[in-house]
Parts: sequence; structure tokens; C-alpha cells
Amino acid sequence: MIQVNGAQEPLEGLSTVADLLARKGWKAAQVAVEHNGTILRREDFSAVPLNHGDRLEVVRFVGGG
Repeated sequence: MIQVNGAQEPLEGLSTVADLLARKGWKAAQVAVEHNGTILRREDFSAVPLNHGDRLEVVRFVGGG
């Protein structure tokens, strides 16, 4: 299990941060991701592996007016 925005998420089928974003339907260009206390660069989402016990905070950007 990993923790995403404070909620438990199964790790099965996920290898990288990019996989998690795809599962959730979140576009990389519209989010900021903190992985175990480190803010990731978007270009690193597909290179950062996920492991049991990881903690992620994902902030999505939304437009409005």
C-alpha cells in the first residue's frame, strides 16, 4: 500500500508515479507531486518508482473564474 493525499491506495499494477497519475486520470501537466517529502519534476514522473509505504501528495490545478 501507498498513501496518496492521506488515503491508502493499493500498489498492485503501479510501478511509477506516472502509473499512479494514469490510474487516477490525472494529467501530468495539471498536477504537482510530492513523493516522500520531495517535490518531483514532471519529467521525472515516469522514472520515480513506487514502493510499499511511500507517501504522495498530489495537488491538481483547476481553472475557474
